[in-house]
Amino acid sequence: MLVKTKAIVISSLKYQEKSLIVKCFTQSDGLKSYFVPNAFSAKKSNQKIAYFQPFTVLEIEANHKNKGTLEHFKEIKLAHAFQTINTDIIKSTIVIFLSEMLHHSIHEEEKNERLFTFLETALLWLDTHEETSNFHLILLLEITKFLGFYPDTSEMDYPFFEVKEGYFSPTLGIGCLPENETRLFKKLIDLKFDSPQKIFSGNERQLLLKILLDYYTFHLVGFKKPKSLDVLKEVFA
Repeated sequence: MLVKTKAIVISSLKYQEKSLIVKCFTQSDGLKSYFVPNAFSAKKSNQKIAYFQPFTVLEIEANHKNKGTLEHFKEIKLAHAFQTINTDIIKSTIVIFLSEMLHHSIHEEEKNERLFTFLETALLWLDTHEETSNFHLILLLEITKFLGFYPDTSEMDYPFFEVKEGYFSPTLGIGCLPENETRLFKKLIDLKFDSPQKIFSGNERQLLLKILLDYYTFHLVGFKKPKSLDVLKEVFA
């Protein structure tokens, strides 16, 4: 079936010498993997390797056979030509890390237009703002809404957060964050992209990132921490 849709690049893997296997989160069909023959060849001007950088937003026309095999692009163009994401070292590091997080988090081939719209909007925000040091933390927490394990905030007055169960507790159980970390986590829950960026120190951001990674690990079967994590820590050190 010939499909025209937007697609966000999640990952790309070199295959043999000249080809790529590209995983995209599409607006029309959710997660899809595509085979790009001769991606490194100048002759394939409509399938430039630059199109397949992490979190690039594309407009594609593709043949979807929906048989669990690799699909094929027919036409590709940029949906958004980012101005800063690919040239700003902090933003590009954030994008590489987050795309790797999604690679390990989204597995189902099913349409999720709300998640697609959220990611696209968030990337456009990142590209057009300078103060972005909390962006990755906010985005990781917000994505849990779409993945089905956003924290239960109905009892946020309680002093401890139970990581494995995803709710706030009046007592300090085995799986709970200590009170100071719970206060920090509550601050993050209340944040928006446009909130003041200096609300956290560097050490607090590192701690929040650890909390979020542990939270993902508890709630996603087979979740792996991204290889780019150390690079991200270095950038925000």
